[in-house]
Amino acid sequence: MSSPATAPTPPASLKRIVAASLIGTTIEWYDFFLYGSAAALVFNKLFFPGSDPLVGTLLSFLTYAVGFAARPLGALVFGHYGDRLGRKKLLVLSLLLMGGATFAIGLLPTHATIGTAAPVLLTVLRLVQGFALGGEWGGAVLLVSEHGDARRRGFWASWPQTGAPAGQLLATGVLSFLTAVLSDAAFGSWGWRIPFLLSGLLVIVGLWIRLSVDESPVFKEALAQAEARKASDNAAAEKLPLVAVLRHHWRDVLVAMGARMAENISYYVITAFILVYATTSAGVSRQTALNAVLIASAVHFAVIPAWGALSDRVGRRPVYLVGAVGIGLWMFPFFSLIDTGGFGNLILAVTVGLVLHGAMYAPQAAFFSEMFATRMRYSGASIGAQFASVAAGAPAPLIATALLADYGNSTPIALYVIAASLLTIVAVGVAKETRHRDLTDLDVTDEVADKPVRPEDARIV
Repeated sequence: MSSPATAPTPPASLKRIVAASLIGTTIEWYDFFLYGSAAALVFNKLFFPGSDPLVGTLLSFLTYAVGFAARPLGALVFGHYGDRLGRKKLLVLSLLLMGGATFAIGLLPTHATIGTAAPVLLTVLRLVQGFALGGEWGGAVLLVSEHGDARRRGFWASWPQTGAPAGQLLATGVLSFLTAVLSDAAFGSWGWRIPFLLSGLLVIVGLWIRLSVDESPVFKEALAQAEARKASDNAAAEKLPLVAVLRHHWRDVLVAMGARMAENISYYVITAFILVYATTSAGVSRQTALNAVLIASAVHFAVIPAWGALSDRVGRRPVYLVGAVGIGLWMFPFFSLIDTGGFGNLILAVTVGLVLHGAMYAPQAAFFSEMFATRMRYSGASIGAQFASVAAGAPAPLIATALLADYGNSTPIALYVIAASLLTIVAVGVAKETRHRDLTDLDVTDEVADKPVRPEDARIV
């Protein structure tokens, strides 16, 4: 019989927890993607004037990439305290940091007003965004994974993942509306600030919902066990979560990093770089490109839970591999469709790309959660996910823009994404299936000792 700490979460409570994680991640991704869209559309002119248009875009995407550089630090800090203090407290902090930084960007003077201090301040606020997002993802998916029904963990844990397309949908929708109703001069002068300032209102809503949920029962039980071990006379000092992860789960960290390569790179090429490629190489208007991403993001939101549910039936690895193989095969048709300049073809290109991306992104939450023991799960999942983002998502729009500037066509960009797909196929191919793992049984009872973890403690399948 399950203990009270690990009793199944009532459906109503579980839905509230899913809603809290989803709304929080939607707000945080809205903030993050809003910056990426603005970097492609206006920041090159407002903060890096006087440059060649493509060079200005490169510099703008460079500040975009800086946010990714801070994500590993956020993963380390939030992972450490999330494994020590709990998931909920850190999720509240991450939301406050992200929302505050985004609101401040909306108030930021441009280069025309304060000179070079403008891009410096923009970069600092981008670092705060990245730091906050580095801690957000792990806590949000773990809060749901550790509450949810084990038989449907892939489905429930995929809902926080829909925060990414929901945030993209919200950010792109707001920008698309503003560019439609405002002239280019008005949007460049003051209209671009409105979406950033709206973040303040969204954060208030997110905090109200996020503060209403309970801490993970799996974490509370693991914390109680750790406190009991600490109180015993012969207990050794409990290792730092980071040390324990690197000691007992370093292979899983590498698998998670490899698994993220195709997922992360393809997503930012499809949603951020496309705003550059479609408008400069394919002759598509900014409004048309934004509308295509908007429609495709809605489909992306809808298919993620479906892919998550499928991973509960057939396993995390098969679904993930479908996405990794599919996205590699789609890259050449993707750019060919965009090159036609037709709105229907543009929608098809982006939508199929995001559907295939969803096959990787949906099972990722449960897959990574199931790799690590409870008292190091926040650290392990966050480190594996966010360290990969530095090599994957961070430079993806920058590399794609540079390749376009050097070669003048999409072939090297397609090959870049295909190479990432091959890395992901290898990483997921060598990973073990985690679908049947019990998160409560995955706690490493020997994590306080110097001896290696027993296989039966660390791998319950």
